[in-house]
Amino acid sequence: MGSLKINYNMVNGQNADKLVALCPFNAISYQEGKLDISSACKMCKLCVKKSDGIITYEEEVKSQVDKNAWRGVCVYVDHSAGKIHRVTYELLGKANELSAITNQPVYALVIGCDLGDEIEKLLHYGVQKVFVYDNACFKDFKIEPYTAAFCDFIDKIKPSSVLVGATNLGRLLAPRVAARNRAGLTADCTILEMKENTDLVQIRPAFGGNIMAQIISPDTRPQFCTVRYKVFNEPMPTKTATGEIVNLEIDKTKLKSDIEILSRKEKTKDVDISEADVIVAIGRGASGESTRKLAQELADLLGATLASTRPLVESNIFDAKHQIGLSGRTVKPKFIICLGISGSVQFAAGMKSSDCIVAVNTDKNAPIFDVAHYGIVGDVNEVIPHLISKIKEGKGIV
Repeated sequence: MGSLKINYNMVNGQNADKLVALCPFNAISYQEGKLDISSACKMCKLCVKKSDGIITYEEEVKSQVDKNAWRGVCVYVDHSAGKIHRVTYELLGKANELSAITNQPVYALVIGCDLGDEIEKLLHYGVQKVFVYDNACFKDFKIEPYTAAFCDFIDKIKPSSVLVGATNLGRLLAPRVAARNRAGLTADCTILEMKENTDLVQIRPAFGGNIMAQIISPDTRPQFCTVRYKVFNEPMPTKTATGEIVNLEIDKTKLKSDIEILSRKEKTKDVDISEADVIVAIGRGASGESTRKLAQELADLLGATLASTRPLVESNIFDAKHQIGLSGRTVKPKFIICLGISGSVQFAAGMKSSDCIVAVNTDKNAPIFDVAHYGIVGDVNEVIPHLISKIKEGKGIV
């Protein structure tokens, strides 16, 4: 990408008026003896061709990054109340897949205080080195010291790619660190791939889910991305520990914070559909009150958690915590039955990794059937009572 440059020493009233009249987008103006090009410019370059050197086009000079100076795939270790969030293990599994392509190491970055045995667990997930910043300043999450430590790690170790869980904490931390390193960040990736030249291909739905965008950062390092919980599979830990733990220090003057934590209060545990093994999901085609009652009865019989699509949340039928999809929660249950759900890209991205997907819809061409393992074409008001009857019969319920 380039830009237009004006050679002001060549501008006079006569040629300026001609350039103003020449622009088909009215992007050129001449006021108080100054020629200017506004944001209305479409870069058609007509003015460049017709201005006799008054306006020129200059290509942007891209800074070249030495990719050989940046090595390894790093996973930020997300933790709370002394426990590592399981999204970390999912990302470590993916990091091992990505690093195998470039034959580079897998790192884990821990910023915290007295995590002890939790850090040892990381050595059972194929990590070559676990870098630890252990300081009392990190006991509670404060954005300034955490960001300082993260950036200090990048300056010292120079990882090529950094994977961060899209938790509340990760979504606060990753953008700040990426911005300080003048690097790009792709949020809520659903697919990650690696090129042999260490370029990380970050794939996520875009333009309302109409396309799957492939995003790369070939001119900057490190490459940052966030990934939601339950998007990737969590690997099985190895019996023996491998790798090593490396303690890092940071200048204490960098750990100053304007935030003071006065007290902590544990959040009341609520329904978390991300952890559910069985889910009954309701869409617009099953949004009627009588149908919802049938769905609840089916869920009770299956020991399932009730969930919904976005339109039902927007209609205040369900709480946002029950929403599946890119703007809701990502789930990976052992069994999910989708009732009256068409299967938009946004919804499918939030549940397509489920072990077994059953879909019920009147439209045989509904996109939900593209991701479902079993499909039933029919009216949910007829199908659900039949399912309930069969389940009761199998359980010996009269």
